[in-house]
Amino acid sequence: MVAFGKKLRESQIQEWKGYYINYKFMKKKVNRYAQQIQVGAQNRPFILRDFSRLLDSQIEKIVLFLLEQQGSLASRLSNLREQYDALLQQQEGKEVCEVQEEYRAVGRNLLRLLFFVEMNAIGLRKILKKFDKRFGYKFTDYYVKTRSNHPYSQLRQVFKHVGIGAVVGAISRNLAELQDLKDNRGSYVSIYDQPAFSHPDPIVHSIKTAVERLSNSTNFLHFLGRHALIFPEELPTASEGDIDDQRYHFTSLLLNLANTFLYMVNTYIIVPTADHYSLTLGAAATVCGVVIGSMAIAQVFSSVYFSAWSNRSYMRPLVFSSIILLVGNTLYALAYDLNSISVLLIGRLFCGLGSARAVNRRYISDCVPLKLRMQASAGFVSASALGMACGPALACLFQTNFKIYKLTFNEDTLPGWIMALAWIFYLVWLWISFREPSRENKKDLVSWEAISGKSPHMSQAKLENDIGGQFINVAVENDCTQPLLMNSEAHQEDEDEVQDCDDADEDSDKIQKPVDSIVSAYRLLTPSVKVQLFIYFMLKYAMEILLAESSVITGYYFVWSTSSVAIFLACLGLTVLPVNIVVGNYVSNMFEERQVLLASEIMVCFGILLSFHILIPYSVPQYVGSALITFVSAEVLEGVNLSLLSRVMSSRLSRGTYNGGLLSTEAGTLARVVADGTITLSGYLGEGMLLNTTLVPALFICISSIVATCFTYNSLY
Repeated sequence: MVAFGKKLRESQIQEWKGYYINYKFMKKKVNRYAQQIQVGAQNRPFILRDFSRLLDSQIEKIVLFLLEQQGSLASRLSNLREQYDALLQQQEGKEVCEVQEEYRAVGRNLLRLLFFVEMNAIGLRKILKKFDKRFGYKFTDYYVKTRSNHPYSQLRQVFKHVGIGAVVGAISRNLAELQDLKDNRGSYVSIYDQPAFSHPDPIVHSIKTAVERLSNSTNFLHFLGRHALIFPEELPTASEGDIDDQRYHFTSLLLNLANTFLYMVNTYIIVPTADHYSLTLGAAATVCGVVIGSMAIAQVFSSVYFSAWSNRSYMRPLVFSSIILLVGNTLYALAYDLNSISVLLIGRLFCGLGSARAVNRRYISDCVPLKLRMQASAGFVSASALGMACGPALACLFQTNFKIYKLTFNEDTLPGWIMALAWIFYLVWLWISFREPSRENKKDLVSWEAISGKSPHMSQAKLENDIGGQFINVAVENDCTQPLLMNSEAHQEDEDEVQDCDDADEDSDKIQKPVDSIVSAYRLLTPSVKVQLFIYFMLKYAMEILLAESSVITGYYFVWSTSSVAIFLACLGLTVLPVNIVVGNYVSNMFEERQVLLASEIMVCFGILLSFHILIPYSVPQYVGSALITFVSAEVLEGVNLSLLSRVMSSRLSRGTYNGGLLSTEAGTLARVVADGTITLSGYLGEGMLLNTTLVPALFICISSIVATCFTYNSLY
C-alpha cells in the first residue's frame, strides 16, 4: 500500500494542485513541532495556536476555491437552462442531444469537484489524527468542536459539501426532463414526486455514488453491512473494485455465510434449556452462565488462531472448525447420559474453539469484489441475526423424550445432536463445493476509474480522462497500471518531490504493513478507538446479561416454560432486521452517526434502568418492555458503533492477523465471558437477587460509556 501523501500527489487534478491541502508541508510542521518540544524551543500553547492557524488557512484556501467552482457550475447551468427553454419551442432531436451532453459535461466537472473535496477531507482527517498521535493531545476534539459548531464554519463546507446538492438537483432534474422530451413522452416523471422512476442517467448515478461517499447518507444494505466491520479503502481506488473474478466464487461465499448462520444457531440454541440441563446434572440453575459463557471463553483464543490461519488458507480452517464443532456438540449431548457437568462444559469449550467468524469476515474482505462486498457484508450480518433468532426457536420444538439404545433424546440433549448432524452435512457440502481462492499478491492500480467511470484493466489503452480533459496512456504490466506519458512540468515536479522527501514521509511499507502482534495493535489504538471498543464491550455485555439469564429470570418470576422462553428469545432476534431497515433507510439519513450513537447508548441505559425490580411486583410487561428497549437499542448501537470504529481506526488494522475485526470480536467475546461469569457468581446470592445484582454492573458500564462518548464526541466525524 502507498502512503497517503504519495497517493494525494498522484491522484490530484493537476490544474487544481495549488488548492489542495498541503499535506506534505503540514507533516513537516508536525515533525518540526515535535523537535521544538523536545529541545524546549517552543511551548505547547504556541504550537496549538500555530497549528490551528495553519489548518484554518488551508481550509479557507480549499473552501474559497470550492465556492468559486460552484459559482462557475451554477453559471453554466443557468446558461443551459436558457438553451433548454428555447428547445421547448423547437423540440429538435439533434439540439436536445447537444444540450444533454452539455449537462453531462457539467456533471463530469461536478465529479471532479467532489473528488477534490473528498481528497481534502481525507487529508484533514489524517493530519489531525497524526497530530493527536504525535503529541497525545485531544486537539481534534477541540478543533472540530470550535470550527464546525461556529455559525460561519468553513470546516462544515469541506465535510458537508454545502451547496453541491443544489447543483446535483439541477443536473438530475434537467437530464430527466430532456430524456423525456427526446422520447416524445409529452410529460416527464418528476424526480421529486417519484425518484425511483426518474431517468437513471449514468452520470447522475456516478454523482450519487460520489456524494454518498462524502455524506452521512446511507441505506439499509450499507447500514447492515457496517455490522460486519469489513474495512473499506479510505481512498477511492480502482484496484479494490476489480478483484479478479477467479478469486470470487459464489458458492464459497455462500458456505461462509452458512458457517456464520450455523455458528450463531449453535450459540443460542441451548440458552432456553441451559438452566434445566445444569439442574439435571446436579448443578445450580445459575451455572447456565458458565455453560453459555464457556463457548465465549474458548472463542477468545480461537479468534486469534483462525485469524492467523486465514492468512494462508480459507478452506482448511473451515474444515477444522466444522470437525471441532461436531465433536463439541456430540460431547454436549452425551453429557446427559454420562451425568457429567464436566463433559457438558468441555463440549461447549470445543464449540467455542470452532468459531471461524474471523475467517468468514476475512473471506468477504479479501475475496469478494468491491461492488458486491457491501451485499456480502449485509449477508454476513443477516445470517448472524437469523441464526440468533432460529437457535431459540428450534429449542422450543424439542419438547420430547425418548431413547435409542442407551442414548437419550430430550429437550436438553437434542440441541447437541441436531447441531452435530447439521455440522456433518455442512462438512460434506464444504468438502465438495468450496474453492480455495488464489493467493497471488495484487498491486494497486491508478485511481482514475473512481472519477471517470472507466476501467483501467486493458493490455494497453489510451484512457481518456473526461474529467480533466487530458489523455493519459496507460499500460498494464503484471496487473499494475502505470502512467506512460505526463507533461514535463508534472514529471519534473515529481522528481523534485522525490528528492525533497523528508522524514515525515516514512516508508510506505512501514506505514501500511499490517501489525504483527497484539501489543503493536494496542499501540495504534487512539482514545476514540478505545472508546468505541469499550462501547462495543458494553452493548455485548448488556445483551448477554439479558439473553443468558432469561430462562432463570422468567422461570423465577413468571414460571415460564422452555417453549415460552424460546419464543421470547426468537422474537427478540427477529427484531434485528426490521429495526435495521428503519434505522438504515430513515434515521441515519436524518441524523449524524455520532448522534445516533449517543442516543442509542442513552436508550440502552434507560432499558437497563427499567429492568430493575424495585418495590413493586415484577410484571411480564415490565420485563418484556425493558428487554425489548435494551435489545433493540443495542442492535442499533452496534451498527453505528462499528461504522464509526472503521473510520477512526488506523488503516494498518484493516489487514493481517491482528485486524480491527479481530479486536472488536475479542472485545465482544470478553464482554460475554464477563457477563456469563457475573450471572454465575450472582447466583450464589440466590435467584431472587440475580436480576438486580447483574444489572448493577451493566448500568455502571453503560453510564461510563456515555461519559466516554461525550469526551470523544467531536472526534467522531
